[in-house]
Amino acid sequence: MSEPAAVDDPVIDLTRVGAVAFGTDGAVTDTARGHAAAWKHVFDAFLRGRSAPFDIREDYLRHLDGRPRLDGIRTFLATRGITLPEGAPDDEPGAPTVHGLGLAKDRTFLAQVDAYGVAAFPSTVALLHELRRRGARTAAVSASLHGRRLVRAAGLSHLFDVIVDGADAAELRLPGQPDPALFQEAARRLGLPPARVAVVDAALAGVEAAGKGAFGLVVGVVRESGQADDMRAAGAGAVVADLGEVEVRGRVLPLSS
Repeated sequence: MSEPAAVDDPVIDLTRVGAVAFGTDGAVTDTARGHAAAWKHVFDAFLRGRSAPFDIREDYLRHLDGRPRLDGIRTFLATRGITLPEGAPDDEPGAPTVHGLGLAKDRTFLAQVDAYGVAAFPSTVALLHELRRRGARTAAVSASLHGRRLVRAAGLSHLFDVIVDGADAAELRLPGQPDPALFQEAARRLGLPPARVAVVDAALAGVEAAGKGAFGLVVGVVRESGQADDMRAAGAGAVVADLGEVEVRGRVLPLSS
């Protein structure tokens, strides 16, 4: 993948922001590919005889990445002109309902996690350590119902002050991304206004959500070629291929009264 050209220097200035919220999949944990593979497995079986096969670049990245599972199903199927009944949480996995497809994807993805574990990006771990060394607070944000489980499986729980995931969104009835509600809840738990929080995300929906939420800085992480312009258009102030490119400056200053 070619390196994205930077819009601005990828710098997190801790004299301007006091915390950083990370969208987890693809930015912290190397799980986006697992999610994409699980979706392809489920949708290819469902689409057989109905529509063209699921395309990871066009379908996953544009319509599912970063969104709550059921929202992503509805959004993707709408692009194929398909409407399904909602069904219920106790549907059989793979049943031709929104819940049935979601449960099939969940089962497939968690089987991958159980078999292979969860890896973290080394450059992200290094950035987290540097941010915390300089006094910044950190949050992990995920639309997944299993966000906490994945952060814990990657051995990273100690590097985050706050974790907000899909289970929190369901309990609090927060709208899904690209609405900024998940990141705003993370900022609230961090005790800072959004303008004092930077957001790092590898999902287009997450970058768009942060852009809508007036956060102090939005850094888009491009793991697939061709996404850089979309990230910038969605609100990223800096675009990088790896978080090792991000420089941290200064130390956290107290909020003025």
